[in-house]
Amino acid sequence: MLQVFYLLSADPKSGGSVQLLMMGAIMLVFYMFMIRPQAKKAKMQKTFLNEIKKGDKVVTIAGIHGVVNRVNDDNTTIQLETNPGSYMKIEKSAISLEWSQALNKPVATTETK
Repeated sequence: MLQVFYLLSADPKSGGSVQLLMMGAIMLVFYMFMIRPQAKKAKMQKTFLNEIKKGDKVVTIAGIHGVVNRVNDDNTTIQLETNPGSYMKIEKSAISLEWSQALNKPVATTETK
């Protein structure tokens, strides 16, 4: 039985370091394209949520548009004004970074001559 495993195994002199190098390269590529961008995005989201103040226009992950009326004392919830005189209490984590930035993006102006 052991003879079968010896026959199926590769020659120990050939390719051991190459396989280790390739495994390291795969892990590096995985880190560069998957883990690092996700960590950067999470850091941006956390910074965005910590800097929310009264008067900011935001969009929730449910698609509700509104203006921040008050950041509550617990610093995890905000009071959002959806219509004049209509308020909602929502969690800060329910605010979408991408949609809020798209909402607050300055409109490009074109000059005509």
